[in-house]
Amino acid sequence: MYESWLVFTIAALVLGILAYFFWPQKGVYWEWQRKRRRSERVLIEDALKYLFKCERRDRASSLESIAGMLSISMDQATEIMDRTREKGLVELEDGGFRLTETGRNIALQIVRAHRLWERYLADATGYREEEWHQQAEELEHHLSAEDVDRLSAQLGRPIYDPHGDPIPTSRGDLVDHEGKPVTALEEGDLARIIHIEDEPEMVYAQIVAEGLRPHMVVRLDERSPTRIVLWSEDREFILAPMLAANISVIPLPEDVFEEEQRGVPMDHLDEGQFGRILSISSHIRGLDRRRLLDLGLLPGTEIQVEMISPGGDPTAYRIRDSVIALRSTQTKHIRVLPRENGEDVKA
Repeated sequence: MYESWLVFTIAALVLGILAYFFWPQKGVYWEWQRKRRRSERVLIEDALKYLFKCERRDRASSLESIAGMLSISMDQATEIMDRTREKGLVELEDGGFRLTETGRNIALQIVRAHRLWERYLADATGYREEEWHQQAEELEHHLSAEDVDRLSAQLGRPIYDPHGDPIPTSRGDLVDHEGKPVTALEEGDLARIIHIEDEPEMVYAQIVAEGLRPHMVVRLDERSPTRIVLWSEDREFILAPMLAANISVIPLPEDVFEEEQRGVPMDHLDEGQFGRILSISSHIRGLDRRRLLDLGLLPGTEIQVEMISPGGDPTAYRIRDSVIALRSTQTKHIRVLPRENGEDVKA
């Protein structure tokens, strides 16, 4: 009797373990298989996206460069590229890889999802610029074509991401910017930044740390083999030429630069002084920008410095019969025209 009970218990335990691991669609084994397939799919899509960018920049691709980009071994890269060839997504050409029409269409959809998501993060959230790329890298693989279309419509169907890269349409069309590297400017030239390359991430992070961003109007004050000096928004930016080469601009006439540089930063006003808001810098994005607009900080609005705190920050401003407190991290990016006796004064 005891032996029968023991056999029954062991059999039940074995069956329980087998069910835990191999229960149809829910067991550990099947979950592992799904994760493995998802991981393989992500690697294939990342490889296609990389090849797409290589073709766009007219750069050669190789198994070594793919392995490096995906941060995997050469054996893994060989396996992934064999799978892409089996699926008819790439072809071998002159020792490298070339996307087939099907592979290019998939790559375009991944690029579209990535850049639209970056646009969303920039315009509608509080994520920092340094976080956009990594967040989009993770989410681009989980959006269906329908999800991407809805996101595009929600954002007003933008044609550029926040770095200035073109966003493919649902048909795969792209509108390239027509900028040139800031290093191609001559001393004294005026230009607007229209694109900042976000790869490699380390280079992009350095440019962001300097405070440069798309839509800024800059003047090239100095160009030498060792440094590039730009002037914008009352400050100087000193960059190594290698770093500056990642910034694309379009030339501008003198009057545009003068208009953009009118006034002074809002934090330059003295206590009791009036000013008329001219613009809010593109440096302020997403939820922070929306909050300022909701508070009434619109171009043309008159403000007055109500009180400057003893420590200098924050400062209280009177706007449309309301008093609000703002820190200099915000007000230094808002340009105002000082006013006296109801008249604008030259800053």
